[in-house]
Amino acid sequence: MITMPSWRRVLPSLPVLQWGRAYNREALVSDGVAALIVTIMLIPQSLAYAMLAGLPPEVGLYASVAPLLLYAVFGTSRVLAVGPVAVVSLMTAAAIGHHAPAGTPEYWAVAITLAFLSGLLLLSMGLLRLGFLANFLSHPVISGFISASGILIAASQLRTLMGVSAEGHNFLDLSLSLMSQLGQVHVLTLAIGAATVAFLFWVRSGLKPLLQRLGMKPRAADVVAKTGPVAAIAVTTLLTWALDWQVQGVKIVGAVPQGLPPFTLPLWDLGLWQALLVPALLISVVGFVESVSVGQTLAAKRRQRIEPDQELVALGSSNLSAALTGGFPVTGGFARSVVNFDAGAQTPAAGVFTAAGITLASLFLTPALYYLPQATLAATIVVAVLSLVDFSILRKTWNYAKSDFSAVVATLVATLTVGVETGLIVGVGVSLALYLYRTSRPHMAEVGLVVGTEHFRNVQRHAVAVSPRVLSLRVDESLYFANSRALEDRINSAVASRHGLGHVILQCSAINDIDASALESLEAIDLRLRGAGVRLHLSEVKGPVMDRLRKTEFLNGLSGQVFLSHYQAIFELAPEVIA
Repeated sequence: MITMPSWRRVLPSLPVLQWGRAYNREALVSDGVAALIVTIMLIPQSLAYAMLAGLPPEVGLYASVAPLLLYAVFGTSRVLAVGPVAVVSLMTAAAIGHHAPAGTPEYWAVAITLAFLSGLLLLSMGLLRLGFLANFLSHPVISGFISASGILIAASQLRTLMGVSAEGHNFLDLSLSLMSQLGQVHVLTLAIGAATVAFLFWVRSGLKPLLQRLGMKPRAADVVAKTGPVAAIAVTTLLTWALDWQVQGVKIVGAVPQGLPPFTLPLWDLGLWQALLVPALLISVVGFVESVSVGQTLAAKRRQRIEPDQELVALGSSNLSAALTGGFPVTGGFARSVVNFDAGAQTPAAGVFTAAGITLASLFLTPALYYLPQATLAATIVVAVLSLVDFSILRKTWNYAKSDFSAVVATLVATLTVGVETGLIVGVGVSLALYLYRTSRPHMAEVGLVVGTEHFRNVQRHAVAVSPRVLSLRVDESLYFANSRALEDRINSAVASRHGLGHVILQCSAINDIDASALESLEAIDLRLRGAGVRLHLSEVKGPVMDRLRKTEFLNGLSGQVFLSHYQAIFELAPEVIA
């Protein structure tokens, strides 16, 4: 028998082969149109986010080519557009700002190394199927982190909009620095930036309805509205060139090198890798969570699905390719992916066409960017990131769960006052601490029979029938080391106050797991109850939990029985309740 080579077993699972086999002319046309729209949107975004990361603007274009090609091969989302995004760019700047001055070749080399390390981590997590780790980032923490990051990014761009040189690594320091520079604001730069911001906000909300009132079809109006940043760049660049605004002190982008993305390698410095490990991990996790969230949302609209572990492989490959082509960390972007979806993209081939468009722009359009005011790019960033700020999460979590509200506030405050990396770590730490605190004090309800049914409910909420000889206790949490003592205390207290008690039944319908510490507690409870003449019983134990209990001596030494249902337990131990 001939053994199939391993590569033949791997290749059929590649997503590119799955959608590639059914590719047709209709998909080609749809992908081409979507790619044109996304390319127009992506060029100014890429330039802006590179500058946000402290890198030359052309690096944003480099980071928007190879990652799109690699994602088309390995990614499972049909419409996700991979490239530089605001939050990851901010995290990149925060991670490498201490290792080299922004804008220098050394700084760029560290950014390439960060992308390479992030790619290795993502790829390793994907191969080890560790996509579940992203679940430790709760929605309130992510929402608080992204909102705080949006505020930080917008604040960091005010210095460019104002034409001053304010410094600061957190919101407080940056605000104080900006206030101290108010007397040195460059009026013309501020006018360009403010006008661009106002125009872009109007384009987002007012241009499409206006075009539709003028008779343009909705889809065409939507496409035109999304070209707003390109129009702003074109107009301000032409005005700067024609009126010599750069001579009057307006900072411009300057010469942007033409050509294909270069071949680059990371720095092979073990000390640098160790210093970048935690930032790279945080960037990887945040990028993965953002990418998967967007991918799943858009896939659900077309009744498609994505594979999180395969997405890790795709994003890892994309970041490795970014590192090898002069880029910096990338992920799936919300805005460009939604545009890609709305524009009708059918497959990741749209990303391939977009990469081709970005390549052509790198080859032929970069000279036209020489007179582009930096304030215009700053304005596009401000308008883009302010849409990420969502303070409604504060009201929602306050009304629903104070613990989630605490996590959001902790993340917001730490991100704004200390930094993005610390803010994220604080948010995750607070969430985990609150979870441990909450589960260490599990809800335990004494239950009784709802007369005329086989249902059992909390005696404090419903009119139910109970027996003084039986304590029915429902534990609404898995049992583990942090809450096993609470269960012991609750049962000890109940037994001490009920002198006629003969049976304790633990209703286990909400218990999904019992760890070794909790098992020892159950053994201790049983031993203590036996000494008091009380038997311990279990009811409605789930299959996986029972499988583990059968591997121990606990069931053999249990003073009572294990009942399939709680109704059966009451029927045998206190039949008068049912009668």
